[in-house]
Amino acid sequence: MLSRRIAPGVLVEHFYRAHPGIELDVVTLNADVSAAMAAVEAGTVDATFHAVTTPPQQLPAGIKTARVIDDPHQLLVGPRHPLANARAVTLAQLAGHRIWMPGMTPGTEWAAYYDELAAAFGLTIDVVGPAFGNEALLAEIADSAGLATLVGEGSRYLWPDSYDLRRVPVQDPVPVYPISLIWRADNRHPGLTRLRHYLAARRQDPSRSDVWLPKWVTQRGQQSAGARPT
Repeated sequence: MLSRRIAPGVLVEHFYRAHPGIELDVVTLNADVSAAMAAVEAGTVDATFHAVTTPPQQLPAGIKTARVIDDPHQLLVGPRHPLANARAVTLAQLAGHRIWMPGMTPGTEWAAYYDELAAAFGLTIDVVGPAFGNEALLAEIADSAGLATLVGEGSRYLWPDSYDLRRVPVQDPVPVYPISLIWRADNRHPGLTRLRHYLAARRQDPSRSDVWLPKWVTQRGQQSAGARPT
């Protein structure tokens, strides 16, 4: 997975707590979906979590995907930001505010997601500046009256109490980041099968009128039934 802090890492940890007897090795791979899929093909990893922009008919032979997590967004701001005391914000309210996401690599699936989100709602997503890690990002946002970033509701971030950072739900519509599990169809690892069943059972259907998903998801026609294990 990309990081142990984000929703897949949290969910896999819960899975392991529910099935402590399963031998599990969690690795982070800072790569886009194509590189992660290649690692699955090669057998380097049994499965990976990524958003999948590729149409089903263009996936490599023998590769299976199922959308297993739909992570709603929250706005992360410091105490001096104009939206710091809001109980919730709309996407329309975010237009004109600087959303800072340094280190987002062009051509990746997460860049495709945020590019489409920004174009759809007139958002300003700033990727300028080196990425010095989450700790540096949180410190900058805490000290700024203008910086904000977007984080997944299922992500875990820790910061000193003095930062007084605020996580504000985004709504009307709710932008949702779609995460799929990717594995090889011929992989019979019993732990993988149990993980797939666990994820399918925990899957929440986001097919509500107040949810926004990118076109490369909605055009796939991949509904909640697509996540059922076979």
